[in-house]
Formats: sequence, structure tokens, C-alpha cells
Amino acid sequence: MTDPVSRAREILAEHRSAIDNLDAILVYTLAERFKRTQAVGKLKATHDLPPSDPTREGEQIARLERLSADAGLDPDFTRKFLEFIIREVIRHHEEFQEQA
Repeated sequence: MTDPVSRAREILAEHRSAIDNLDAILVYTLAERFKRTQAVGKLKATHDLPPSDPTREGEQIARLERLSADAGLDPDFTRKFLEFIIREVIRHHEEFQEQA
């Protein structure tokens, strides 16, 4: 029989392993998302479309806030996280516009 501290360490290691896997999923998911948004940015630059679409951005924020609430995640955190991503996407789109 293991002592409580040893068992706690085992459980901690299991949690940390799961967190490491989830972090990898997040990184690869963000990489895939940015591949898509870069394709959008190049398309916009080629066709002289604005790098930002405030209507779309607002819709996405509202949609993800709803998903967050359903998932038990703080919608305010999700909004802040998505706003950060959107700023980075727009920056990339502006760079594509300058290169076009």
C-alpha cells in the first residue's frame, strides 16, 4: 500500500502529463489556425480587401463567449484570448498588404 504523499505525487504526475498533452494540442491547433488566417490575409491582400473585418471579429468573439460559457470556461478570459489572437492576425494581414 502506498503512502498518501506518494499517491499524491502519482496523481500530480498524471495531471501534469495530461496538461502537457493539452498544451501540445493548443500549440498545434494555433499553428493550424494561423496557417488558415495567413491564407486569408494573402487572399485579402491580393484582392485589396481590408486586413480587418470588425463585424466578423465581433461575431467570433460573441460566438466563442457562448461556447466558453457552455464549456464552463470564463467568457471574459476567452474574449481576451481571442482579442489577442485577432490583433496578431490583423498584424499579419497588414504585413501582407504592405508586401502586395
